[in-house]
Amino acid sequence: FPANVGLYGAPTTINNVESIAVVPDILRRGATWFASLGKPNNTGTKLFQISGHVEKPCVVEEEMGIPLRELLERHCGGVRGGWNNLLAVIPGGSSVPLVPAHMCDDLGMDFDSLSKVKSGLGTAAIIVMDKSADPIKAIARISYFYKHESCGQCTPCREGTGWMWRVLERMAEGRAEKREIDLLFEVSKQVEGHTICALGDAAAWPVQGLIRHFRPLIEERIDQYARSHQQAAE
Repeated sequence: FPANVGLYGAPTTINNVESIAVVPDILRRGATWFASLGKPNNTGTKLFQISGHVEKPCVVEEEMGIPLRELLERHCGGVRGGWNNLLAVIPGGSSVPLVPAHMCDDLGMDFDSLSKVKSGLGTAAIIVMDKSADPIKAIARISYFYKHESCGQCTPCREGTGWMWRVLERMAEGRAEKREIDLLFEVSKQVEGHTICALGDAAAWPVQGLIRHFRPLIEERIDQYARSHQQAAE
């Protein structure tokens, strides 16, 4: 990790544009002012990139810890079809586990709050899904992205990302067995934490979030597929 071992084997500080952009305001107004924004242990501001099923997708700078609902309604015109039409959100970019609607009412957009619901703030790239979305297909599409991006150096990632994507594609159709749900979760755990870079974790977490929150939907899809093919056979 560059903060420990970077250029020429020495610790290397890496700053992104978002971090550098707030430096002038901190120098002008003081560190105490910046630390007064947000919540304890989650201070300052964050750039939120909001896309998906909202009325007005946008990028906005807000205080850390702002409630998700307030963020969407203040800056995006709310969820398409209203708050009650929300299915789930991916709160921190494609690599973090999704959060279902029933956990979003009082959800704060900061590291600690999202960690408590087994997700993460990540890049704060929020993807909103309303009830027209198919979460199984959505995570299968994300899984394909990580399969494509894998460099192939680490065996768990090279083999695991493709395997997870293929299973999810079948599950999206219902062309799977229920025992494969637990197997998929177990394989994701074998990928997570067993690679040189973080892409393995990024590929595993969305899969885990889907199974954690939408297992009944996966099982229902499998049952529907089995019934339809049984009727066709008769």
